[in-house]
This record gives sequence, C-alpha cells and structure tokens, in this order.
Amino acid sequence: MLSRRQKYVLLKFFSMFSVVRGYNILVIVLAQYLASIYILAPDWPLAEVVFDLNLFMLVLASAVAIAGGYIINNFYDSEKDLINRPIKSKLDRLVSQNTKLSFYFVLNFLAVIMASYVSFKAVMFFSVYIFGIWFYSHKLKKLPFIGNVTSAVLTVLPFFAIFMYYKNFETVIFVHATYLFLIISMRELTKDLENIKGDLMQDYKTIPVAYGERASKIMLTLLVILTLVPTYLLLFRFQVGHMRLFFYLSSVLLIIFLIILWKSKRKIHYLILHNTLKFILLAGVLSILLIDVGVILNRI
Repeated sequence: MLSRRQKYVLLKFFSMFSVVRGYNILVIVLAQYLASIYILAPDWPLAEVVFDLNLFMLVLASAVAIAGGYIINNFYDSEKDLINRPIKSKLDRLVSQNTKLSFYFVLNFLAVIMASYVSFKAVMFFSVYIFGIWFYSHKLKKLPFIGNVTSAVLTVLPFFAIFMYYKNFETVIFVHATYLFLIISMRELTKDLENIKGDLMQDYKTIPVAYGERASKIMLTLLVILTLVPTYLLLFRFQVGHMRLFFYLSSVLLIIFLIILWKSKRKIHYLILHNTLKFILLAGVLSILLIDVGVILNRI
C-alpha cells in the first residue's frame, strides 16, 4: 500500500506528465530517431546514427523545449480548458501555476544548454523556437489562419533541426514534410472545431468561431484534397518500400474522415475526427520502419 505522501507525489507526477503531454513527446522523440535512420541518413551505419551524441542532444533539446511549450500553452489556456477538457484540467491543476512557470523556465534553459553542445547555430535555432512557442501561445493562437499555420509550423520545426544537422536536401524529404504539415494542419483545425465552445467563451478568434463550422469543413476538405498530392508522389515517384501500405491506409481513413466530417454536429464527432488524425500521425511514425524492413540487419 502506498502512503499518503507517496500518493500525493504520484498524483503530482501524473499531473505534470499530463501538462507536458509526455506521450506526445515520446512519439516525437521516436519519430526524430526513425526519420534520422530511415530518411535523413539512410546511408549511415545504424550505430553511428543511434549513438551520435550530437543527434541525442538535438532530440533531447527538442523534447524539453516542446515540454516547455506545452506548459506555457497550458498556462494561457487554463480557463478555456476548464470548459473544453474539464477532467484533464482538474488533473493539470494539481500542480500550481507558479510551479509550472518555474518548470517552464528550467526546461527552456536546459534546451539551450543541450543545443550549445552541438553548435551556436543550434542555440540560435532553439532560442527562436522557444520564443516562437511563447508568442504563439500568448498572441497568435487566438487569431484565425495565423494561429493554425503557426501551430503546424512549430510542430514540424523540431524535425527541421535534425534535417539541418544531416544537410540532406533530397526532394523526398520535402514531400514527406509537406504531407506531415498538411495532416497536422487538419488536426489543428479539427481541434478548433472540437473546442469551439471554450474558444467562443474566451474570445479566441479561431476559424470556426470567426467563419463558422461550414467554412471550416470546406477548408478541411481542401486540405484532404491537397494531401493527395504528396501521397501520390510518395507512392509513385519515390521509393518508400512497404511504407506505401501506410499511405494507402491513410487515404482510406481520410475518405472516412470526410464522410464523418460532413455529418458531424457535436463535440463527440469532432473528437472522433481528431483521434483519427492522431492515429494517422502515430501510424505514420511507426510505418517509417517499413521503408526498409531489413535495415536493422543490414546496417549494424
């Protein structure tokens, strides 16, 4: 049996884990390593990539900077989250706002220190990235279009740090990045539809609030159509191995997504759509392994 103090500490841990969305960070870390092994440095020996200390520091700096971003985002959205996510919000509030802010500054400082091990350019990149997250959470998030685009860009940027490290400028990488950007943009807009009640009450001028649900659905439909372009290129113009199975599956899921989207009227419907896009993103990360199923054996 756990003592009262142990239960208290455990609750605090889960609260902070919820605030920084630890599960998301773990997926991003995995995605950065898999992208490095299979896409950005496909000709490097596996051990050189996995045990590269510079790469480790860049991934770790990304993780703690993103965690800090989730904290500051949670700080500014605390009132809105009480409306949109009451259960999660109660768990998040087990840690005080002062503690969250202190942790936020510590994480940002650690991100810069880790980046300094790699290069001065890395320090500049993460300094700008940290400022960008704060500015998005404080100002840009409440603006239609600008907030959505900024959020999608900030989500993709940690991969840009790895991309610049390897200096691999092959076209296929930009096509993968375009696909990722479009799916994330769809997720952000769907999340706005899901959270429209809280956004409206807290005066967030998101696309659904400013232009209505129908306009948002039209934009999502256009994004799905645009996603067909990188999907086609990755299936028929580039070698992606067995990962093509993921792109066929994701195309089917996006068609189902559109069917449900145009029938959606309630929060639960948009939550299902949001989770569908999250599943596509997670499946996309794991399917990177399918690009070359023999890579572990061939590159050790």
